Amino acid sequence: MAIDKNQFIKRIHVASKKIPADIVIKNGRIIDVFNLDILDGDIAIADGMIVGIGNFEGLHIIDAKNRYISPGFIDGHVHIESSMVTPTEFAKVVLPHGVTTVITDPHEIANVSGSNGIQFMIENSEGIPLDIYFMLPSSVPATPYENSGAILEAHDLETFFKYKRVIGLAEVMDYPSLQNAEDSIVDKLLMTYSNSQLIDGHLAGLNANAVNIYRAAGIRTDHECYMVEDALDRLRRGMYLLIREGSVAKDLQSLIKVVNFQNARRCLFCTDDKHIDDLVVEGSIDHNVRLAINNGIDPFLAIQMASLNAAECYGLNQKGAIAPGYEADLLFLDDLKDVQISEVYKSGKLVAAKGKYVGESIVKQEPTAELTNTIHFPGISELNLQIPIGESSRANVIGITPNQLTTKKLNESVTTEYGCFKPSIEHDQLKLVVVERHKNTGNIGLGIVKGFGMKDGAIATTIAHDSHNLVCTGTNDGDIISAVNALKKMNGGLVVVKQGEVIASLPLTIAGLISNQDYSIVHTELKNIKNALTKLDFHGNSNPFLTLSFLTLPVIPSLKLTDLGLFDFENFRHIEVGL
Repeated sequence: MAIDKNQFIKRIHVASKKIPADIVIKNGRIIDVFNLDILDGDIAIADGMIVGIGNFEGLHIIDAKNRYISPGFIDGHVHIESSMVTPTEFAKVVLPHGVTTVITDPHEIANVSGSNGIQFMIENSEGIPLDIYFMLPSSVPATPYENSGAILEAHDLETFFKYKRVIGLAEVMDYPSLQNAEDSIVDKLLMTYSNSQLIDGHLAGLNANAVNIYRAAGIRTDHECYMVEDALDRLRRGMYLLIREGSVAKDLQSLIKVVNFQNARRCLFCTDDKHIDDLVVEGSIDHNVRLAINNGIDPFLAIQMASLNAAECYGLNQKGAIAPGYEADLLFLDDLKDVQISEVYKSGKLVAAKGKYVGESIVKQEPTAELTNTIHFPGISELNLQIPIGESSRANVIGITPNQLTTKKLNESVTTEYGCFKPSIEHDQLKLVVVERHKNTGNIGLGIVKGFGMKDGAIATTIAHDSHNLVCTGTNDGDIISAVNALKKMNGGLVVVKQGEVIASLPLTIAGLISNQDYSIVHTELKNIKNALTKLDFHGNSNPFLTLSFLTLPVIPSLKLTDLGLFDFENFRHIEVGL
């Protein structure tokens, strides 16, 4: 990376104490992530870089008042689109939680809007006080078992490497194509190797030999573990283990048992998918750190995982530590165990204090009309929603696993009427519908889901990983149709319907995934949706919209629904609902 010569000379002069530093931080207890210890001394900063630790004079003095000083936290894998706000608004939310750098995969918006979606995310994140690095989506479309809004080949992706914040290839989730060394994925891997060495994995439900295949292809990370033995398989074969704690997938408390002082340098944290309400209230990587400490991990080790380990995993050689030659991304902590963040500095500038963003105003990039017109499907009727069931009255049913991306493949008796499935409140069996919304194909996938706990109405969203068709579940066809039509009218988002009436909604006009409003407005509308869910007599501990959005992801076990029908992960094929 090119460095301005005058700035380079200035750093050397400050380090040698020939000239004062721009900023000197005094009276802090510096967290040394290299030795897992506390270091005493002043922190000298010049042009946003740390140039010395010791005794320094500066033009501006910051008194740390005996607080701990930690490196800024790094989210190793996040889909910003899952927050439902733009990168500019996302920054205002995560910076107060100590996250100064994120590694993002824009495959959500890419599966809807292709290259235009990636371009928007890059431009919208330019010049903001949060460093956002991009891994290019490897799977657009996500799988051949559904319809998405775009197709991105290796040559489409390579042009984005001209941006310095594009650093690699995102989660390779099409395992069958990788296993068979098909050109579609091999070309993307080789293209990446000619520009970068960073490729993320996605090994959900895969065994140790699959790890061999991923490693043979040079793929370095996995964030899809939720069982200890799977995590050990990855670590033993040289992978980095990304320990995820998101809004649906909450894997940290089970996986943290794997981490010890011998292997921790290969472990880091990520959120993957987290809604804005959870980010605001619960936090981001700071929540992972607190949870790790509460589960017995040494605080210094947890902070190392959240900073240095993540930086080294992704080749960010000037991030992740408080030492000369590192960027001055710093957190002041009032308390080490509870990770109470009082102030956040980005490149030496104060950007958050007492849980609020206090940095400079951010000018957001407006989306193009193409990005705000992505809902296309013909009208639907109750006739389109009928699910034939055989004489046995038994069916393949998707069983929800609370707070997990995985589902169960159930074989159950279901209620029928005129030979077709009828939702049963008593047995908690609801109708699940996926409407193709990109190309106006008229495809409608139909299934049965168990475990939502809704007693009335319907909920629907255009957030449906990873192809992001429209997905809806409900207790009756009338409310399902009302919810589907409401989403079409508002150009995507989330809706709650009862007795044909929309009782709460959140418009997501950018690709049906992201709001163009301030994060505070989105947060308020999500609260309204949560309150509306109680009117459907939903009282579960999980987020039903997040659960719904992952019931369409066929690369995660065991039974999912796409616009082409019910999909069996174990056999990698579509199957009939009725038996």
